Amino acid sequence: MTDVTQISGRGRDLAKWLKTPWALIVVILTLVAVLDPGNFMAVLQFAATALVSTGRYILFAVLLLAYLKATGAEVMVARAFEGREVRMIFMAALFGGLAPFCSCEVIPFIAGLLALGAPLSAVMAFWLSSPLIDPPTLLITAGALGWPFAIGKAIVAVALGLFGGFAIKALMKGGLFASPLRKAPSTGCGCGGPKLDTKPVWKFWQEQPRRDHFKAEFVSNGIFLLKWLALAYVLEALLVYYVPADLIATLVGGEGVVPIAIAALVGMPAYLNSYVAPPLLAGLIDQGMSNGAAMSFMVAGAVSSIPAMLAVWSLVKPQVFATYLALGVSGAIVSGVVFQLI
Repeated sequence: MTDVTQISGRGRDLAKWLKTPWALIVVILTLVAVLDPGNFMAVLQFAATALVSTGRYILFAVLLLAYLKATGAEVMVARAFEGREVRMIFMAALFGGLAPFCSCEVIPFIAGLLALGAPLSAVMAFWLSSPLIDPPTLLITAGALGWPFAIGKAIVAVALGLFGGFAIKALMKGGLFASPLRKAPSTGCGCGGPKLDTKPVWKFWQEQPRRDHFKAEFVSNGIFLLKWLALAYVLEALLVYYVPADLIATLVGGEGVVPIAIAALVGMPAYLNSYVAPPLLAGLIDQGMSNGAAMSFMVAGAVSSIPAMLAVWSLVKPQVFATYLALGVSGAIVSGVVFQLI
């Protein structure tokens, strides 16, 4: 019986590992080695070199995120939802790009704000800007695509939040979204939400529990970023070596609105996450994708990623969910056009 239990446990562990980015990396590299051994070392070297060059950004991003978590800086975001509605929209859009929340933490955070009576307009401003940018994403985007693109994405995040916030404000004046919230969900993610009644402790090292929290966050986020970026650079290598450049240029290259709109529509189902996307887009840009289309792809994908959509769907009624997606996709296309012109 013990042997059967051990085998069963090992089988579950193996099945769990096969679902990880590490397993996908091994599978991809094995296939390249078997099917195209002549290019195996080139693909491996490309991915490894890109990962090493981004190492300093990964390290700084992990340290920053661990610091924000250990100090309890999430409470500063809650302060954006105090005061007049217009001010709340501006502050929510701004703080959305600074919030160090994972996709499951944002669910109880938003639920708490709506339950406390925060206006949907300000919450939507935060909700649209939050998936687009955070400190680690900003650094990783800068490492893969350069600081102009990273800063442009940060500006787009705030602008999209403002666009969505004021659009919801106008729609609510017309009588829509009087009762936007579903029944309060139960989150099984285990990480809980930020506590809104505490203050940040900037000198976290003076308290042992916070030091322990810093270490735990540093390790967990370091492993998280490393595995996803390793996968991203392996996929980028595949794009560079196996996807014809003229195909990319035909679909999302050149000027005009059409390639940008196509990139937004493709980005919705194809997007992985904000850590994988920048290296992939760097490869696509090298093969002919326009900068505007890259921005549109990134914005639409972040807003419509599975964690972001699940967070919205689990909390609000279908009409609010549909409005969220419409605002996100239309904002992605507009941001791509503007970024292309600039």
